[in-house]
Amino acid sequence: MLKKRKVLVTGGAGYIGSHMVLLLIEEGYEVWVIDNLSKGYRDAVFTDNFIQADIADRAVLNDLFSKVKFDAVIHFAGFIEVGESVKNPQKYYANNYVATLILLEHIIKANINNFIFSSTAAVYGEPQYLPLDTAHPVLPINPYGQSKLFVEKVLMDYDRAYGLKSIALRYFNVAGADPKSRLGERHSPETHLIPLLLRAAHESMPFKMFGADYPTKDGTCIRDYIHVVDICRAHLLALDYLLKNKKSEVFNLGNGQGFSIREIINMVTQATQKTIQIEEYPRRPGDPAILVADSDHAKTNLGFVPVYPSAYDMVDHAWRWYLKRGFN
Repeated sequence: MLKKRKVLVTGGAGYIGSHMVLLLIEEGYEVWVIDNLSKGYRDAVFTDNFIQADIADRAVLNDLFSKVKFDAVIHFAGFIEVGESVKNPQKYYANNYVATLILLEHIIKANINNFIFSSTAAVYGEPQYLPLDTAHPVLPINPYGQSKLFVEKVLMDYDRAYGLKSIALRYFNVAGADPKSRLGERHSPETHLIPLLLRAAHESMPFKMFGADYPTKDGTCIRDYIHVVDICRAHLLALDYLLKNKKSEVFNLGNGQGFSIREIINMVTQATQKTIQIEEYPRRPGDPAILVADSDHAKTNLGFVPVYPSAYDMVDHAWRWYLKRGFN
């Protein structure tokens, strides 16, 4: 009988992390989770191998890595709100960057050679051309994107110095929920478009739309949405690639097609069978008209092709999750 590979998932009680843990378990991995529950939920973690702690807690990391020999670490733990990062950059640099350095220190000391990092398309900043590929200049315009880019640069240095092989996955807009409604999105406060629209539909609340005069087909922003299950499948492919090839890489994770805000609103109306009252406001500073990924690098090297490319599936799966779970 083949020995189960052991994987540590940081931030495994959060939105994407919990879906990743579930997929790893279903694929036969032995999964451990460390999460301080500042943003995550214990009932979203489908394993007893759970440690409630911060990734910067040296005593916890020393104890864990002395007891368990992990084949890989998948690192999701981090703050993700762009606006908050502008208002409180210290919080983002301390958590997303400094705490990750402490985690990496212990990973190297424990001779773990495979690391997958949850990065972001925010490292690109204002798009100089579209679609965005991994060759696009990285010029983040907010502390959130900057904190992620800092880690990417550290990983390149750690590969050369210590032989730590890593894959950084730059996400675009993650959406949806487990198709079986076992898990879903539970941010507090919620800042993502689809959950906000679903709540507005469910509670007959007006929805604030910022910008209706962009140079797009319907005047609203166009974004690349990727299903959370597809994001997790891409991590699984990246893990397999890393274990087989022992080569550090950077990949975009997107759908490769864009959907406007009005198109998403129409999908929410269709899925919920409810009308949404839209309140139009001026554009927010720094919101590009279009952000779409070029994920060909991931397709060619990882074999990554989204199973749920339709934004309607993302809306429908999220809606069914909220109907089961509730919005509180």
